[in-house]
Amino acid sequence: MGLYINKGNQAFRDIVAHEYVDKSSLIPIINATLNSESRYSCVTRCRRFGKSMAAKMLCAYYDKSCNSGELFKGLEAENADSFLTYLNQYHVICLDMSEFTTRYRRERDIVSFIQQDVMSDILDVFPETKVKERDDLMNCLYRISENTGERFIMIIDEWDAILREMGDDEYITTAYVDLLRRLFKGVSSNEVFAGAYLTGILPIKRYNTESALNNFCEYSMIRPGKMATTLGFTYDEVVSLCKKHGADMAEMESWYDGYRIGKASHMFNPYSVIKAINMESYGSYWTTTSAYDSVRTYIEMNFDGLKDDVIRMFAGESVDVDTTEFLNDMRIVRSKDDVLTVLIHLGYLAYDSERQQCYIPNKEVADEMNKAIKATSWASVAKTLQDSKSLLAATIAGNEEAVARTIDVAHDENTSILSYNDENSLACVLTIAYIWARNEYIIHREYATGKGYADLVMIPRRNVEKPALIIELKFNHTADTAIDQIKRKQYPAKIAEYTGEVLLVGINYDRETKQHTCKIEHFRVK
Repeated sequence: MGLYINKGNQAFRDIVAHEYVDKSSLIPIINATLNSESRYSCVTRCRRFGKSMAAKMLCAYYDKSCNSGELFKGLEAENADSFLTYLNQYHVICLDMSEFTTRYRRERDIVSFIQQDVMSDILDVFPETKVKERDDLMNCLYRISENTGERFIMIIDEWDAILREMGDDEYITTAYVDLLRRLFKGVSSNEVFAGAYLTGILPIKRYNTESALNNFCEYSMIRPGKMATTLGFTYDEVVSLCKKHGADMAEMESWYDGYRIGKASHMFNPYSVIKAINMESYGSYWTTTSAYDSVRTYIEMNFDGLKDDVIRMFAGESVDVDTTEFLNDMRIVRSKDDVLTVLIHLGYLAYDSERQQCYIPNKEVADEMNKAIKATSWASVAKTLQDSKSLLAATIAGNEEAVARTIDVAHDENTSILSYNDENSLACVLTIAYIWARNEYIIHREYATGKGYADLVMIPRRNVEKPALIIELKFNHTADTAIDQIKRKQYPAKIAEYTGEVLLVGINYDRETKQHTCKIEHFRVK
């Protein structure tokens, strides 16, 4: 068993021995590509989405130095026709590029050191192989393949770590891209490799309109294809986990759901879900300081329209984004669309491919985005968040005049993204005005009640001792009319998941005076 070749199955054995959600459906997908023109795959997802677990699973499955059949007993892959065909049939080279960036962080010749380390390990397995003085890793692999007839599986986890962490040095990045081209785009590549599987955060870097490795099939957060559910937790998988551990599914949805990856809507961050189960507490487990700094850097670029789009997304809206021009390089960001596309790849935004729109997926991400914004020069956005906190306090206190004044200000401050005389715009103003409430409430717009749709319903989160809010909007009527509609259509009685105190909030906007009025009443669901 080597450091980089034929590492065995212990890493995957450790995974399945604990809380393992079956993601072995990836195996028959990769099997179908082996020894074909589609043998090279690059699967990219944001951090903590299960990329490394998948890489360890593939290593255990293909590695001919061990017997891994028992580890897949009862898993989905075992039922695939190709399962036994490729089980433990290849020499597997498995590299984690983040380990090399840690080890050789200050070395400009990191790419040469990587090749030397891997070659040394491979030659321990194939000692009879004769290499020449100037042979590189690809020469070494070709000589082995030519002499033995063996083909390799290459698995590279965090393939883009060098580009993300050392991308300022053109010498390093050029050497690294050249290594990848040498391995996977050379005349002998298909003779040496039965397949290759790369994981990372960013898709393969594009030069102008062409990928540096355009023979790879890429499956990203934006275009995941058949890989949509092989990384991350599906809704049904999280339901099963919640039932098993007695966890609150509604809280799981609010905190960690919201990613729409291809045709898979309701995708969850698996790391955060498992942490919430183990800690028996819901909160932000996913982010790190480095990612936080990246978000702050990108949003401070403040391209035209970016600030308005961020405010709209905080209010629960989706915004249009063109992801096609981004060059898959975090250092080359040329427009608002590039910023939004980077944030999609980092997992701070989710992407709806059908509508070509992005949005903030859940509370965990919203909290971290909120922190990042507070650390920027976006004073006006930070003020919006603080005003929102005051608005919620005024609403709960029944201060109708303060509520009306605060919404007047919110309406005035957001005219750049809203049409004043539009009912949907008023609803968007309110969701912006109540942004801070997302910390303590689950917020629903156009909430179905059985006899219509309440404009805004806010249900307190578990362990939050505050009343539910039902907010009804009117245009050129009165706030009393809005309250009457709430009662007439029996909105409070339809909040089935919440029993206790409810505040009925009626808000009217006068088109002529451009002023809001507010009426607040107490109601108790019986």
